[in-house]
Amino acid sequence: MSKQDIAGLEIKLGYSFKNKGLLSEALTHKSFHHENPGKAPLYNERLEFLGDSVLGLVVVEFLFRSDKNYSESTMSKIKSYLVKESVLSDVAEGILLGTYLRLGRGEEETGGREKKSILADAMEAVFGAIYCDRGYESARDVILRLLTDKIEAATSSEQFFDFKTDLQEESQVRFGVLPQYKMVKQEGEEHKKMFTIDVFIKGDKFGRGAGRSKKEAETAAAKEALAKLKVDLLSIK
Repeated sequence: MSKQDIAGLEIKLGYSFKNKGLLSEALTHKSFHHENPGKAPLYNERLEFLGDSVLGLVVVEFLFRSDKNYSESTMSKIKSYLVKESVLSDVAEGILLGTYLRLGRGEEETGGREKKSILADAMEAVFGAIYCDRGYESARDVILRLLTDKIEAATSSEQFFDFKTDLQEESQVRFGVLPQYKMVKQEGEEHKKMFTIDVFIKGDKFGRGAGRSKKEAETAAAKEALAKLKVDLLSIK
């Protein structure tokens, strides 16, 4: 990497590396290493592994210190949502991380700079590199600078909840069966379709949801069903 490349990325990160070699390693995909072992004796998978753990700790610490007093279960769900590939690749795209990657010829030719898995892994590797360079506080500052908006959006919109999985688990525990989703209707033009879906447990309807995709409608139905189950449980108590 040229000094200009390094400086440009450091500006986007809001962080200046003492050891520029760590940043270079974080941006080196294994495909580049395999094709150029002399130029790149190391690649980013070890830093990625470390960065994943650092990122998880930063997110959990942030949530733990929040005045909302999240439960352990909720913190776990939020963390799982925020460290997933789609979120991290979006953060990476926001700082144009793909333009700085060192890729092998094959990955270059198949669009590796835009692949979400490669971008997400590289983003974690950069976090790991910052941790190695100056420690936890520096890594935390950069992570929160890049992810605070994502954290706030996720917690305010409940994006982190997997309502379908939660309903499946609740249904199995309480009734010993899986919920069943049935299409009620679909309407609208092909590019503007709206789906309405009901969810049943042991033949009884527990929720209805609508959305622009079947998945979105099922998620809304599951959310309504979970709310009904909680009300039923409270009435029994």
